[in-house]
Amino acid sequence: MADKVLMKGNEAIAEAAIIAGCRHYFGYPITPQTEVAAYMAKKMPKIGGCFLQAESEIAAINMVYGVSSAGKRVMTSSSSPGISLKGEGLSYLAGSDLPALVVNVQRGGPGLGGIQPSQSDYFQATRGGGHGDYHMIVLAPASVQEMAELTVKGFDLADKYRMTSMILADGTMGQMMEPVSLDFDIKPEPEKPWATTGTKLEREHNIVNSLSLVPEELETLNMKRYERYKEVEKNETMYEEYMVDDADIIIAAFGIAARVSKNAVNEARKQGIKAGLIRPITLWPFPKAPFEKAVEHAKAFISVELSMGQMIEDVKLATSCKVPVTLCNRVGGMIPDPEQVLKSIIEVNNGGVE
Repeated sequence: MADKVLMKGNEAIAEAAIIAGCRHYFGYPITPQTEVAAYMAKKMPKIGGCFLQAESEIAAINMVYGVSSAGKRVMTSSSSPGISLKGEGLSYLAGSDLPALVVNVQRGGPGLGGIQPSQSDYFQATRGGGHGDYHMIVLAPASVQEMAELTVKGFDLADKYRMTSMILADGTMGQMMEPVSLDFDIKPEPEKPWATTGTKLEREHNIVNSLSLVPEELETLNMKRYERYKEVEKNETMYEEYMVDDADIIIAAFGIAARVSKNAVNEARKQGIKAGLIRPITLWPFPKAPFEKAVEHAKAFISVELSMGQMIEDVKLATSCKVPVTLCNRVGGMIPDPEQVLKSIIEVNNGGVE
């Protein structure tokens, strides 16, 4: 068994990125993800990599665009307000079909909000994050180990599909410390014949660009992009099920909310209530299949969130509104505790919440 080291979630992301072959990091400090940048600032110069604190989040995401165009693995990280500033760059990356890894360790909002954990960037992440028709692969870790593992996975998926991958973690995941194994099966980076590496008189020029002024051509590009997205939905959806097979009440939750909810499910079972949990690991593509299966026997679903209710809409879509779906939440940097989730389970089980 591989040795484990005690690391913060933010540090685990940074170390896993280095192990995955990332040698270029561009960012700007913002709580609660500043440790990612601090770790990269310390480590990158020692391994021949590039750490650069950009003058702004906008500059950082455009530096990511440049390095990705050259075919190199590249990463940036920020927290909620900073990701908003990166929105235009995220759209440009999608429009140019460039792979990259973007980390969002969420804080409360809107606006400057607070520095405590949140999950209220769900809409922003799963619906693209910037202008135009596009998607990012969105990965939601629920442990420090997954912070590391999904970072490696994010780079692999980004390269495979020429898309941006996003780690969408709440602030708790970034700040908490747990033992982590860093023994990963690292796949060789794929060839990137599209990269702007210089022709050496051996091929035609490569052009990386998101501008298309001919409407018919832009339509074709978008259609082809969405065909690729269908492949991602078919092949890359990830989720965890916990006590779902016979469950009457099923919790949907990700990140720290899922960890809290699992404790509530265990307590509900002790009280004779058949509760279960579906934890989406990919928020996009959203794992519809387990919900479509579970709705055939479940009496109700509860979406547990650190938001005013965003993932609940995808839960309702996945269940085709065949049974009630209710919300259990805290916002503003607050986290639901197991007692609150258990109370919601009991109320729904007793028919007290519509």
